[in-house]
Amino acid sequence: MVLQDTAQEARGYAHPEVLVSTQWVADHLDDPKVRIVESDEDILLYEIGHVPGAVKLDWHTDLQDQVRRDFVDRAGFEELMAKAGIANDTTVVFYGDKNNWYACYTFWLFKYYGHVDCRVMDGGRQKWTDESRPLTREVPNHRTTTYRAQDPDPTIRAFREDVLAMVNAGATALVDVRSPQEYTGEVIHMLGYPQEGAQRGGHVKGARNIPWGKAANPDGTFKTPDELRALYAGEGITPDRDVVAYCRIGERSSHTWFVLKYLLGYPNVRNYDGSWTEYGSLVNVPIEKGPSGSPA
Repeated sequence: MVLQDTAQEARGYAHPEVLVSTQWVADHLDDPKVRIVESDEDILLYEIGHVPGAVKLDWHTDLQDQVRRDFVDRAGFEELMAKAGIANDTTVVFYGDKNNWYACYTFWLFKYYGHVDCRVMDGGRQKWTDESRPLTREVPNHRTTTYRAQDPDPTIRAFREDVLAMVNAGATALVDVRSPQEYTGEVIHMLGYPQEGAQRGGHVKGARNIPWGKAANPDGTFKTPDELRALYAGEGITPDRDVVAYCRIGERSSHTWFVLKYLLGYPNVRNYDGSWTEYGSLVNVPIEKGPSGSPA
């Protein structure tokens, strides 16, 4: 394992080893034990320019099964890692646009298949470019590796049956990280994402609305531990609860999952990647509309 970023250790996060600064990444660009991965919402950004040596993992094509709505299977993940030049002992650093939406999503998938040393570049692509750090269009040619993934980790992923069980039990440790307008049902899908809509607008019964962006500073970096604890505890999302986060398709909620599990150290946090595109179209399932959660 590569040395940690001591600057992150001083910030007081529960697991500072998963967060690195742009300077740390700049200092490790030529480290053969480190592989930098760019995962963006805008899938064309990598071609415009990327961190030198970074490989691209496209969330829509590389990470997804092209027949089922699911991730690549274990064998597919192993093949993807081998082509990217990632071995089991590689330190993998993720970054991307939109305050690391898909960087955290890809981090989550790596953890799902048991990769040990995963990190996120605090501030993502925005902070790297704001600091006028180098970008290149050169696509690296890393040596192919042999990779062995673990069985999927069920403790970090939630399915619709899990969410329904929480609803039926009256649980309220569900975090809807979408915008208030999506949460209330005013809009069924985010502007510009009509393909990610659902039959109904609203939210899972009992869910609390804590938009993912509230965990980030204007420069894309994560807020302090004290600020984050106040944000979630203020809505009853505390470490003693079994927490499930969701959004539209699981990308924004993976950002919240990362914050709760790694920055705050919550022991039981899962990401529901089926999210509202699945739940909002289920038959005979209760939802709520409005800011107070009035039945729909």
